[in-house]
Amino acid sequence: MRFLPEQSTITKRLLSLLTTFYVLWGSNALSIPTMSTEVSSAKRTLFDLPVSNNGARCRIIIYKKEIPESEVGIASPAILGGLKSEEYLARNPQGKMPSMTCTESGLNIAESDTIARYLLAKYPQGPSFQLDNPKSNLISRIHDMYLTTIQTCLYKAPPFGPFGTRSDALAEYQRQLKVIADLIDPSTGMYLCGEEISLADATLFPSAVFAQHMFPKFDITPALPPKLEKWFNEVREKDPVMKKVYDELMGGLAPWDERGRWDGFLGAGVRDTDPPTFFEKIIAGEVPAAIVKEDDRILAFKDINPAAPAHVLIIPKKRNGLTRLSKATNEHAEILGHLLVAAAEISRDKSLGFGDGARIVINDGPDGGQEVMHLHVHVLGGRAMQWPPG
Repeated sequence: MRFLPEQSTITKRLLSLLTTFYVLWGSNALSIPTMSTEVSSAKRTLFDLPVSNNGARCRIIIYKKEIPESEVGIASPAILGGLKSEEYLARNPQGKMPSMTCTESGLNIAESDTIARYLLAKYPQGPSFQLDNPKSNLISRIHDMYLTTIQTCLYKAPPFGPFGTRSDALAEYQRQLKVIADLIDPSTGMYLCGEEISLADATLFPSAVFAQHMFPKFDITPALPPKLEKWFNEVREKDPVMKKVYDELMGGLAPWDERGRWDGFLGAGVRDTDPPTFFEKIIAGEVPAAIVKEDDRILAFKDINPAAPAHVLIIPKKRNGLTRLSKATNEHAEILGHLLVAAAEISRDKSLGFGDGARIVINDGPDGGQEVMHLHVHVLGGRAMQWPPG
């Protein structure tokens, strides 16, 4: 494909590197489309990158069906200026990969499942991918609804769909993998739905590569439930297309590792290594406290040395590196918001001695007067507060 006139030298260099990577794809026995720096003459172009797990679903179909490059070419979105360029957004308004453009009709198709089903309908040769198998369709649906929507918990900063914390999203990801594992019977064949590859295999395998590579970074092992681990290892070893896609994905992930992508992520590169405080003993019930509010995230109790007629401390049950407020990152946004909402609720509680309003205080570090290295919120009330504070 040719460069657009407005593309920068940096984009051209990036594309050159990506082109080299795609050429390397074609170095083994499988004949597949490779990226070109010329305008593609293919009837259809799949805009995708090796590191794209959703796009890999479509690549598995292309490779399995041995669809020639004249029919389907593969190109980097960098050809069009990147995912957020006007040229690419005209094809896929979501700015995501993959996307497919059909040259003959001008049709643009977004979303990997839609592209996959289009390819399966357009190219009947080779395996059918069991499009009429309800179990395959169910697994694919579970993947797209409950795994794809939160998969960024494995490699990006929050938020993660409906989950405000990485730990919650990772736990849900594991739970959904178990749901899928409970659907399969390994005795029926090597693939998820028997002896023949299905759309479920093409859909789940790339995400399983991500899980196998990334879960251990968060000290989660094994990454896959036993039945899925057996399936994953077997198809990777015995199916040359799956092995090829595995190598593509891992080749794309290698630069992420080299650049330290996980260095700043809570639970991976960032871990709470500071010593515990007596707050942990209160949380564990080993030290008594006058508890006024508790849920799965926070604990609130009366201060034993009150500085006002009403004085309540609120602490996160899991410190997760929040020894002090200045240690907070976007990983802590959910718990910080939860602490302040709890403070608002407590400040309205007349039975605790609060009147018309309260002072909400977070002491940070030695200069801020912090004595316990476990972030805590003071809610003080029952009298008029002075300004400036001491």
